[in-house]
Amino acid sequence: MTGALAWQDFRYAHEQVCVSISSESVNMPGLQQWNRSHGGEGGSRKKISLSYFRNHNSVLVALRFSVSQALPPPRDASKTSLMLDTVIDTLIRCRFISHMEGFYLNCGSTSPTELNEINYTPDKEFIAVGNTTTIKQKDLLPILSTLRYFPDKSSRKHCYNFPVAQNSKYLIRTTYYYGNFDGKKTPPVFDQIVGGTKWSVVNTSEDYAKGQSSYYEIIVGVPGKRLSVCLAKNANTLSSPFISALDVQSLEDTMYNSTDLASYKLSLIARNSFGGDGEMISYPDDKYNRLWQPFSDKKYPPVTSRSSVNPSDFWNIPPAKAFVEGFTASKGKPLQLLWPPFPLPATKYYVALYFQDDRSPSPTSWRAFGVTINGVSFSRNLNVSTNGVMVYSGQWPLSGQTQITLTPAKESPMGGVINAGEVFQVIPLGGSTNFSDVTAMEDLLESIKEPPVDWSGDPCLPLANSWTGVTCSKEKITRVISLNLTNRGIAGSLSPSINKMTALKDLWLAKNKLTGPIPDLSPMTRLETLHLEDNQFTGAIPESLAQLPNLRILSIKNNKLQGTIPTALLQKKGLTIQASPENMASTNKTPQPQVRVANS
Repeated sequence: MTGALAWQDFRYAHEQVCVSISSESVNMPGLQQWNRSHGGEGGSRKKISLSYFRNHNSVLVALRFSVSQALPPPRDASKTSLMLDTVIDTLIRCRFISHMEGFYLNCGSTSPTELNEINYTPDKEFIAVGNTTTIKQKDLLPILSTLRYFPDKSSRKHCYNFPVAQNSKYLIRTTYYYGNFDGKKTPPVFDQIVGGTKWSVVNTSEDYAKGQSSYYEIIVGVPGKRLSVCLAKNANTLSSPFISALDVQSLEDTMYNSTDLASYKLSLIARNSFGGDGEMISYPDDKYNRLWQPFSDKKYPPVTSRSSVNPSDFWNIPPAKAFVEGFTASKGKPLQLLWPPFPLPATKYYVALYFQDDRSPSPTSWRAFGVTINGVSFSRNLNVSTNGVMVYSGQWPLSGQTQITLTPAKESPMGGVINAGEVFQVIPLGGSTNFSDVTAMEDLLESIKEPPVDWSGDPCLPLANSWTGVTCSKEKITRVISLNLTNRGIAGSLSPSINKMTALKDLWLAKNKLTGPIPDLSPMTRLETLHLEDNQFTGAIPESLAQLPNLRILSIKNNKLQGTIPTALLQKKGLTIQASPENMASTNKTPQPQVRVANS
C-alpha cells in the first residue's frame, strides 16, 4: 500500500486512538469486521473493534470503531497508522490519496466483482431504497448482470450519497443496461440529478435495441463533504428507473480547470481517440478511468506515433495511449474532420483537442497549422512536436454538425495531425440550497425515525424533486420555507439545529410519534405557524416561543408537556394557541380569547 492518508468529516472528542492498518486488511472485499489490540501504558492491552469499508483497490472510505477504555496518546505513528480523534463508535470517513481514489459500485450486486483491474463493490452502503434484480442473459459484463430499480411512484428522487473531499473535483459515470428486467420490453425514460442540478435525461432505448449498454459522464466540483447522484421520474417515465453501475472518480485540480466548476458542470458529449478501430482506452491506461472510444475516418488512414508523450505535461492528463494513433493529411493539404459525428444542440461546450507529431524525435519533427471549428479560429499557428500539445476552450459555442479543420502553415514540413478530442456540454449549476438549511435538514434526518424514503440528496433542488414535505423558495440561494410532515408516522426527536432554518414560515409536525423536548426556536423569526399537536413531546413549553414576532398559530395539544403555558405566550397579541387543559394556568380556568383548549 503506497500513498498517504488525508482526513475529512471528523468529529473531535476526548480520546486518541492509534490503529495500524495492514495492506492485506484494506484489500479484503466489502464491509468487514477487523479486531486489533493496542498496547497501553505498563504493557496493558486495549482491544479495538474496527469495522471498515473498502470501495475498491486500496481505498479506505469508512471506519467505525469502539474501545473498552481510554487509550494513552500514541507516541509515534508510522505511515500505515491512522490517528483518529472521535466520539466512540462514530462513523469516520477518510480517503486514501491515489489516482484511483473514488467509488465503484456494481448496483444490485451482493458481492464484489472486478473489471479492468477495478474492484466494483455492492451499492447497498450508499443507498437505502430500491429493489435489486439479476439479468438472466449470457455473456454480460459482470457490472451489467445486476441492477437496482426504483418502483416507488411517490418518491421525488432516489439518491446515492458519497462522503467526498471538500472542494474537490469528480468524474461521475452512470451505466445502464435494461435487460428487460421488468418484462415490459422497452427501457424507461427518466432524469438523473447530481447535487441539486438536473444532469440529463436517461434514454437507453436506441442502445438497448442494438444489444448495447449506455453510459453517461459528468465532471463536477463539490464544495461540501457529500456528493449525491440521483434518479427521478419525469413526465415521460412509464416504468421504474434503474441503474447498473455507478463510478465516482476523483480528479486532479489541474484537470478541466478552465471551467468554473463552482458555477457549471461538464456533461460528456464525446471522448475519442482518433485513427483506431480497436479497443476502447480505459483504466489502467487512463489512470482516471475515463473512456476513450476509437474513432475512424475512411478519408484519413491512421498513422502510428514513433514517440511517446508524458501525460503529466498536459492539464487534463490524457493517457499516453490516446496519442499512439491519429489522423494526418499530406503536406499543404487541409484535414477536415466531422466530429463529433452527430449534430449538437445550440449551446456552449468545453472542447479539448490533443495533437502530437507522429515521427521520431528530431529537430525537424514538428509541424505548424491552424485549427478552426465551423470556420471560426480555434488556434492560430499551432506548433506541434513529438512532445504533443493540447488546445482547449471552456466556453465554445456549437450548433448542429461540427467540422474541425486543420490548415497547414506555408512553412510547415508536414500537414496537420490530430490524435484525440473531448467535448462536454457546459451545464449551468441549478442554484444552491442555503448551507444552514441543508445541515439542519440533515440533522433532522438523523434525529427522526421512519423519514420519507426520498429524504436523500439536496433537500430543495431541483425544485421539482425536493424532499417530500419540503417547500423551498425560488431564490438564487434556495431556502426551506415550509416543512409539512403531518401524519407521516415519524418517531424520534426534534433536532435542536432545526432553528438554523431561519426562513421557515410553516412547521407542521402534527400527528406523529415525536418525543423529547421542544427545542429553542427563537432564531426562526419568520415562523408563522407551528403545529406540534398529537405527538409525545415532553418538558416545559418554551417561553422563547414568545420571541417569534410573526407567530400566529401555536398548536401543542395532546402531548406530554409539563407545566403551564408561559405568561409571555398568553399575552402575545395576534397568537392563537391550541393547548391541552392540563397546560392551562390553574388560576385562569377560563381561556383567554386567543387560547383554545383542546377539548373545547
